Amino acid sequence: MIDRIVTSGTFSLDGGTWDVDNNVWVVGSDSEVVVIDAAHDAEAIARGIGDRAVRAIVCTHGHNDHINAAADLAARVDAPILLHPADQVLWEMVYGDTPYTPLEDGQVLSVGGADLTVLHTPGHAPGAVCLHVPGLGAVFTGDTLFKGGPGATGRSFSSFETIIDSIRGRLLTLPEDTVVHTGHGDSTTIGAEAPHLQEWLARGH
Repeated sequence: MIDRIVTSGTFSLDGGTWDVDNNVWVVGSDSEVVVIDAAHDAEAIARGIGDRAVRAIVCTHGHNDHINAAADLAARVDAPILLHPADQVLWEMVYGDTPYTPLEDGQVLSVGGADLTVLHTPGHAPGAVCLHVPGLGAVFTGDTLFKGGPGATGRSFSSFETIIDSIRGRLLTLPEDTVVHTGHGDSTTIGAEAPHLQEWLARGH
């Protein structure tokens, strides 16, 4: 079971602020779920979860628009917040020294009969991760891969070369029919995006 909740707010970094709509993904069964990227509105996310148990709140990376409702939601549903520790500096911009549970590359999160495998995919942020769920034919990519290309790398703590390496080595190797559920905008598939790698390289940043 995959549910999408769209929330709206702002993303701030390097002195700029932008209005954004975020995809919050709820994955699991009718009894238990994980939440991927608790963005902007904990109340709206909690409504979407309903009475299902939340096993974890997983952050695909530490940008404020992907984590700014995590602490509020965690308190509401009594669930741990999981983040890759390479995004510590981004986490601290929002939460200071508030603790979280570290994510590791290759870690498997099991919920509602689904296994979510953590893929460390740095580039958009140092601790960016994707979550591959073979049983659902899906991968949740945060801001690493979108419909139409890689996530932005023009701001602090990002790298175009690194995100391309992550996409080429960790995502484009997945089955072509894998559905890519992104952090913003529409979903796509690995097969739809893979042929455009050379275009992205030519386009650069």
